[in-house]
Amino acid sequence: MFQANTIWLAIGFSGQLLFTSRFLVQWIASERARRSVVPVAFWWFSLAGGATLLAYAIWRRDPVFAVGQASGLFIYTRNLMLIGSKKNREQSS
Repeated sequence: MFQANTIWLAIGFSGQLLFTSRFLVQWIASERARRSVVPVAFWWFSLAGGATLLAYAIWRRDPVFAVGQASGLFIYTRNLMLIGSKKNREQSS
């Protein structure tokens, strides 16, 4: 059986992989467009990675890491809300 430490390490590394993937998504989108762009997937990877890393930080009882990740979750969520509002306005027009 896996120990709790091993499971939490896997969760931490998974969160870091999700969080890092957002940069790959953004880079590929920018290269394709030949300009700097931030695709919606960037914000979804940010939210998923940030939430996973927040869980890991709480388990590690690391307040600095936890506050940093929690703060980011508000920004990622707000960006997704703004994107959703814009799509709704465009569909209404």
